[in-house]
Amino acid sequence: MISWLSWLNRQLERITAPWHDLGLLALRLWVGQEFLLAGWTKVAAGPHAPEWFAGLNFPWPQSVLPADTNWVLAGYGELLLSVALLLGLSSRLAALGLLYITFVAVYTVHFDLGWAGWNQIEGDEGLGFKVPLMLALMLLTVLTQGPGRYAADAWVARRAPVRG
Repeated sequence: MISWLSWLNRQLERITAPWHDLGLLALRLWVGQEFLLAGWTKVAAGPHAPEWFAGLNFPWPQSVLPADTNWVLAGYGELLLSVALLLGLSSRLAALGLLYITFVAVYTVHFDLGWAGWNQIEGDEGLGFKVPLMLALMLLTVLTQGPGRYAADAWVARRAPVRG
């Protein structure tokens, strides 16, 4: 039985090898577009934080900044880091930055709303921490595994001179 499973696993690895990094590309594209939309929504709304945002209890160091500054930083952070993630440029750093933004969002907004999410995502009931947790796990994957070969990072690494 074990040898049969071992053989099957080797066959599946051989068949899927050419598409090995497509999963990381798909993950980056999905997470990147989610944060791109979130960042664009904030930036398009202007530099002044809405009332609901201004009333949030932020963790340090955001707690020492004015709400408008946090709003602009969150919007442009999501926008710029998501573009980097989509391109696969400084992917691990982009994933780390977006993980921090996600942590702040969960700390300030989502955690107190509970485990609501996927099937109520468009309404107030869907503002819990389930979806941010899923996004954070995807970002953690990029942080720990890298962006894969279909990324600007991989292209740059292939062209970098080998140092001895």
